[in-house]
Amino acid sequence: MNKNALHLYNTAIRAKELFTLPPDVPEVRMYACGPTVYHYAHIGNLRTYLFEDLLRRSLEYFGFKVRHVVNITDVGHLTSDENDGEDKMEVGAERTGKSVWEIAEYYTEKFKDDLKLLNVLPPTVWCKATDYIKEQINLIKKLEEKGFTYRTSDGIYFDSMKFPRYADFARLDIIGLKSGARIDLGEKKFATDFALWKFSPKDKKRAMEWESPWGVGFPGWHIECSAMAMALLGETLDIHCGGTDHIRVHHTNEIAQSECSTGKQFSRFWLHGEFLRESSSEKMSKSSGEFLTLGALMERRFDPIAYRLFSLTSHYRNYLNFSWEAMENAQISLNALRKKTEPFIGLEGEVQSVDARMWSSKFSNCIGDDLNSSAAIGVLNLMFVDTSLANNEKAALIKEFDSVLGLDLLRAPEKKRSAEELAKVEELIKERNTARAAKNFAESDRLRDALLSLGAVVKDSKDGTSWEWK
Repeated sequence: MNKNALHLYNTAIRAKELFTLPPDVPEVRMYACGPTVYHYAHIGNLRTYLFEDLLRRSLEYFGFKVRHVVNITDVGHLTSDENDGEDKMEVGAERTGKSVWEIAEYYTEKFKDDLKLLNVLPPTVWCKATDYIKEQINLIKKLEEKGFTYRTSDGIYFDSMKFPRYADFARLDIIGLKSGARIDLGEKKFATDFALWKFSPKDKKRAMEWESPWGVGFPGWHIECSAMAMALLGETLDIHCGGTDHIRVHHTNEIAQSECSTGKQFSRFWLHGEFLRESSSEKMSKSSGEFLTLGALMERRFDPIAYRLFSLTSHYRNYLNFSWEAMENAQISLNALRKKTEPFIGLEGEVQSVDARMWSSKFSNCIGDDLNSSAAIGVLNLMFVDTSLANNEKAALIKEFDSVLGLDLLRAPEKKRSAEELAKVEELIKERNTARAAKNFAESDRLRDALLSLGAVVKDSKDGTSWEWK
């Protein structure tokens, strides 16, 4: 692998491919599917954003400028890819006693807090689906004008059979779907057709609905990403990424509606991160109502960066099996890395010698081979024991490698907490105990988050509430 080359696995061709930019494109146009903000992100969700952060950092490491867009799905959608079931936002509002707009804002901020704790770089642009309703409507109108839509009693649908390449991206067996389908299609012409716009019920006002040329309603799930991506990055992207669960339906539908509207390739590269699995070998999901958050890890005294390191020890395209033992090992490994790097904090240096350039080359070759982070960590650990390197060169190499790994290895040790900080924490603990006694659990959760933002991890037990600095 050429040390100056970045090869990425492109889902569209099921192979690694040299990443380059077209001659007239000055920066990487990168879009990542963001969260639906009706609940906390679980650590399985966060693994995807850690992979995308590794990708972003690697692109910049190889000299590319990146325009990185991440959407926030704050609009009410139905629970399944087929646009049926309950509305996720309304379910979240009912669960919390807040309005859909309030929970969207609340969980958006909690998601951003998690990313900050994990040392994930913020995107160039955050975009909210509710801010782009006009663009979504205009995209649907364009598809309608070109003959790719049809109307049913409950909405406007995309006719997937009018896009001959619909099955290509996900390698779908369309013939098998036609011959073996036993599902109730309702008014849909074919199983893979999908809603572009859904009509509001005539007998009920939805919490989120908008006027449109077809009647009052709300956008289908898939249309928002195409509309926002093209509004902010142009009709052809360089990289589109997300989880592997997006391949079969969401990203397939994005390609169909985008390319039918423009006649152009929607994205040159598609990258997908694999699931985090629990000990049951099932992917981590919110559907059961029981899932692990980053806060839950911190309550057990795990550093969020230990979870980042845990994620980096497996290739992003491989399943990663979660266990508490694995997290303990990751925390031990992180502590060991910090012990190794502590003597180099504050040292300035450059990669100049032949030996130092050799280590830099080894690291870039690992990252250039489809973001092989586990091998790159191995290079970092081996570099420490090379006695031919001067300390200032080791410091320079740590800084270079950590610009990609994002483990914050050269961060100065935490300063001692002030008396004012301690008093503030004690005050919030008292307020939270009062809220818990009054069974005001929403306020209790808010105060837990406020404490966490101050660096205080709260633990409740039958003996009462305790806390410690994270």
